[in-house]
Amino acid sequence: MGRIAVIGAGMGAMAAAARLAIAGHSVVVLERGDTYGGAVGSFARDGFTFDTGPGLLLLPAVQRDLFVKTGKEPLERCVELSQVEPASRHVFADGTEVFLPHASRAGVAEALDTALGGDAGALWAAFVNRARDAWDRARRPLLEEPLWPNWEVLAEREPYPALPRKRLLRRDLVATTVSGIAELELAGEPRLRALLESYPLEWGLDPRTAPAGASVLAYLEQTFGVWSVGGGMRELARAVHERCLARRVEFRFGTAVTRIVEKDGRAAGVELADGSVTEADHVVAGVAPAVLAGMLPGTEPRAPEAVPARPGTASRLTVMLALRGARPEGTAYRTVVHTTDRDGELDALSGAVPGLPERPTVAVLSTGDPAGVPGAEHEAVTLTATVAAGAGAGDRREDLLGLAERMIDTAGRAVPRLRERLLWHEVRTPADIEEATGVPGGAVPAPALAAAGGRLLSPSNTTRVPGLYTVGGWSHPGGGLPHAGMSGALVAGLIVEGPEFRGSQ
Repeated sequence: MGRIAVIGAGMGAMAAAARLAIAGHSVVVLERGDTYGGAVGSFARDGFTFDTGPGLLLLPAVQRDLFVKTGKEPLERCVELSQVEPASRHVFADGTEVFLPHASRAGVAEALDTALGGDAGALWAAFVNRARDAWDRARRPLLEEPLWPNWEVLAEREPYPALPRKRLLRRDLVATTVSGIAELELAGEPRLRALLESYPLEWGLDPRTAPAGASVLAYLEQTFGVWSVGGGMRELARAVHERCLARRVEFRFGTAVTRIVEKDGRAAGVELADGSVTEADHVVAGVAPAVLAGMLPGTEPRAPEAVPARPGTASRLTVMLALRGARPEGTAYRTVVHTTDRDGELDALSGAVPGLPERPTVAVLSTGDPAGVPGAEHEAVTLTATVAAGAGAGDRREDLLGLAERMIDTAGRAVPRLRERLLWHEVRTPADIEEATGVPGGAVPAPALAAAGGRLLSPSNTTRVPGLYTVGGWSHPGGGLPHAGMSGALVAGLIVEGPEFRGSQ
C-alpha cells in the first residue's frame, strides 16, 4: 500500500484519511494550525462554550457510514446524537411565528396551515414533492459519484420539474430560480417566500438567481431532519480525529505546506515551510482552490475537462452571547428571524449595492446544552447572518461591529429580555474565518448544485496532476458537513480503486 500526504485537518480531509488508513495506506495529515476540524471550531470564555462553525448536523447517515466503514464502533457510541425537535422556529417580518417539526413533511404542512392560514400547507407540500423529484434526479451525480467528465450535462440539466397545468393549449410552467418557485408555485405568499429563500440564503446564494434545484436544500432538512451533537459540533470533530488516530493516521500540527512536489509528471509529496520534503505516492489537498494554486505556481491544478473552481462570495458574521438567567422553557433550538428588508439584504449580499445589510436574516441558536454554560442559571446563544466574503476587511471592522449590534436587536424578537440579560458578547468576522481556515475573505463554500451553467458546481476531486486529489467543501460535492464527508469517501474510492471508481453502490 502507498504513502498518503493529506494537506489540512478539516472534516473532509480527516474522513478521507480514516478511510484510506483502514484500506491499508500509511497516512500523514499536515495541518498548518494547532488543531483539527477546520471550520468546525469552538470558542470558550468564562465557562461558556460556543460552536464557531456549523451548529447543526444534516444527513447524519454520512457520518454513520464513515464510522461503520472505518471501525466497528458506531457513531452513536462516539458522540451523543439527538433529533432537534422542533427542527426550527421561524419569525417572519410581520411577527407571525411557526414551529416546524423534525422530519415530518405532513407535520410541516399542518404547522404552516395553522400559522399562516389559507392553503399554505398544501402549497408547501406540493412544492416539497417537486423538490423530492429534484433530489432523486440529482442525488447520485451530485453527491455519490465522482464529477462526470462531461460535467456540462449537469450544468445544463435542471433537475427541478416543471409545474403541470391542465389548461388547454398551455404548456407546463417552469420556475428557473428559487424566487421563481415562490412566485409561481407558492402564490407569492411573502412568508412562504421567506421560508423557502432562507435555505439558499444560509449558504450565501441569492435566491433571485439560485437555480430552482436549490430547492433540495429545503427538502433535505424537512425529510431527513436536523440533529444536534451533545457538547457541540466540536465533539463530532473530536470523534473523527480519534477515529483517525485509532486507524494509525499521523497528525503533524503547526506544519505548513508550501509546495506540491512533482516527479515524473505526478505528485510525489509536499514541501514544508522549513524546506523539508514529505514524500508520498498520493497527495490529498483539503484546502481552497486559491490556496492550492499557490502550492502549484504556474500550474493549473484542474483538468481542462473539469469544472473550474468557483470563487467564494459569501461568509458569515457570528455573534456569541453570554446571557444571565436560565434558558426559558419551550425555547426552540434554532430560530430564524427573517429580515424586514428582503431586497436590501439580497442586494448587499450580491454586491448590487455597497456595504452591509441593515437588517439581515438572523439565525438564533440556543442549544440548551449544559456543557455550553457555567451553570443552570445561564444561557449561551449564537447569532449568525450571511454576509459577503471579505466584509469588514481593513478599517471597516467597525461596520461589522455595528451590524452585530443590529443582529442582537433583531434577535430580541425571538429571545425574551435579551438586552437586559446580556453579560457579554464576542463577534467572529469573515477576517477571523480567513485566519482560521486560510480561505480568502473567510468565504464559506455552498453545496454543489446542478444547472445555472455550472457556476454552482464544485471542482472535481481529481486534478490535472496525477496523484493529486482535492477534498472538502471546496471540492465536489461542495460545502457543508455532509458534503465534506462525501468528498472524503469519493477521494478514498478514487485512490483505492483507481479511476474506474464510480461511487458508492
